[in-house]
Amino acid sequence: MEGVDHLAHERNMAQFDVNDMKIVWAGSPQAFEVSHRMSRLVANDPAFRKDNSVHLTRKELFKNSLRKAAYAWKRIIELKLSEEEAGRLRFFVDEPAYTDVHWGMFVPFLKAQGTEEQLQKWLPLAYKMQIIGCYAQTELGHGSNVQGLETTATFDPKTDEFVIHSPTLTSSKWWPGGLGKVSTHAIVFARLIIDGRDYGVHGFIVQIRSLDDHSVLPGITIGDIGMKFGIGAYSTMDNGVMHFDHIRILRNQLLMRFSQVTREGKYVQSDVPRQLLYGTMVAVRKMIVVDASNALSRAVCIATRYGAVRRQFGAQDGVETQVINYKTQQSRLFPLLASAYAFRFVGEWLQWLYTDVTERLAANDFSTLPEVHACTAGLKSITTAATADGIEECRKLCGGHGYLCSSGLPELFAVYVPACTYEGDNVVLLLQVARFLVKTISQLVSGKKPVGTTAYMGQLQHLMESTCRVQNAEDWLNPSMVLEVFEARSARMSVECTKKLSNFTNQEEGFQELSPSFVDAAVAHCQLIVVSKFIEKLQGDIAGKGVKEQLQKLFSIYALYTLHKHMGDFLSTSTITPKQASLADDLLRSLYSQVRPNAIALVDAFNHTDHYLGSILGRYDGNVYPNLYDEAWKDPMNDSAVPDGYHEYIKPLLKEQVRNSRL
Repeated sequence: MEGVDHLAHERNMAQFDVNDMKIVWAGSPQAFEVSHRMSRLVANDPAFRKDNSVHLTRKELFKNSLRKAAYAWKRIIELKLSEEEAGRLRFFVDEPAYTDVHWGMFVPFLKAQGTEEQLQKWLPLAYKMQIIGCYAQTELGHGSNVQGLETTATFDPKTDEFVIHSPTLTSSKWWPGGLGKVSTHAIVFARLIIDGRDYGVHGFIVQIRSLDDHSVLPGITIGDIGMKFGIGAYSTMDNGVMHFDHIRILRNQLLMRFSQVTREGKYVQSDVPRQLLYGTMVAVRKMIVVDASNALSRAVCIATRYGAVRRQFGAQDGVETQVINYKTQQSRLFPLLASAYAFRFVGEWLQWLYTDVTERLAANDFSTLPEVHACTAGLKSITTAATADGIEECRKLCGGHGYLCSSGLPELFAVYVPACTYEGDNVVLLLQVARFLVKTISQLVSGKKPVGTTAYMGQLQHLMESTCRVQNAEDWLNPSMVLEVFEARSARMSVECTKKLSNFTNQEEGFQELSPSFVDAAVAHCQLIVVSKFIEKLQGDIAGKGVKEQLQKLFSIYALYTLHKHMGDFLSTSTITPKQASLADDLLRSLYSQVRPNAIALVDAFNHTDHYLGSILGRYDGNVYPNLYDEAWKDPMNDSAVPDGYHEYIKPLLKEQVRNSRL
């Protein structure tokens, strides 16, 4: 059966050009070309094989990831790959590794916080991987509350050095990827102390291992924090713990772009605005949103292809029904398909936002910063939460077989879920968004115009009074009507919370008391951003036969499913009537039927290789069952018919039974 496309019939039903959709998904022809080339380069190289990873022990897994990272670096050098190509190659190797942190956190942070002099010293070493870096911020006792970190860096004027120290058990650095076994250097966040005065948390570059024999330097204790969720999953990453006992570093190892300490021990703020720091944060959160669309697209691809292969019940002429034809499957699967595209486009917009804010910061224009900070925090939160839930939903959509590691879904879930807590716990981030919304509403009185994603708040009077104009189901296809409903829901929820807050004499206590409602208001605002950016995408030029029509359907599914899921918000704020809600549900069902013939082509447009998907259920050719069967026999448990332990534990039991049966 090899070489037969079991999904050919599905692919022939598509009403759009899948190659044009691949370019829309990738973002541009050039981005598609690079991704296509790099994904195939990895998929066709046996050195990058990953199908055996769940059979390896933790130590074997880790060593294997070191081998892959070294081999990937060798290929990057040999093929003279550009930074973009190298990044894509590492991405398609698809295994958490110390290189993710070195290139994704250490290098960008160095660039953001180092002075010219510091960059000349450290960057060439980091770029050639002659030093390997990690990002040591989180501690055993503090993660989201960076201001609460306990590690200290005390200036010693006698020797012109900082003394880095972990005063408590909870001040141990805990979680940094790459720290446990690999990194030679760390950017360590510590409280800067001069003459007994605490100047708050700053970043320091600290060597932690010898460049000769990789031994841990004196005064530093480092280890790996142990197994994490999942089997292979994140076990390839050496998340670490680090404790300092009064170790000394040179004064110029404080990253000094924003603040310096002079030889005399004077603390000096540089004239470089501290707000520039936000640039790095926006860049990291932008990547997280793009990663959410990638991870969700993988899960959806697996569940969609398998849904077309799997048949259960409803036999006619002896042939059972494809499970993807059941409305219950479609109503769970297609909103996730639509969400993958929605998150893709909002990620694309964040790329634009990052460029825009970087240019503004360079021109000392900080006007959009608070809004940018709030919207990237909120989008990180809602996309990672929806993706983690979505991957698990896709596993359930695959029935029992989804629980097998060879389905690719358990491992994908285990690798993905930490995104809900790293780079800001999702609920904490939504509370930051909520604070910003309250501030925006309270500043309206003084005539301050809201900007960017909060611009709609400028029409507050109108949004508080507007009524939804939907009269029949088809009206829900009108993006401007949908947008207004989402704006009104968000505005009314934010205003309602702000009103309740004003009844408290102590605002902070009020905020804590009302925080669950504030989280809901923040979610409403962030979902509005996703809806509005999808609409903006549809208003641009989209080439290709039938491509725009499919995207319009996916937009309607995303928006109306969100409305369905949060119906309580829309009804309790009187944004829509129960009748309009019912019409939205009617349209949603009809949209599922319209997307159904295009489902396989819509997931083909992600252009995932079988290697990258890592799933027998999601194979491109749909040849699932023979491969599931063959895969089972590869498990080391099947090396012998009689298991280890038979003679000690099973045989005596069986023989005992024989003796007892004579009684």
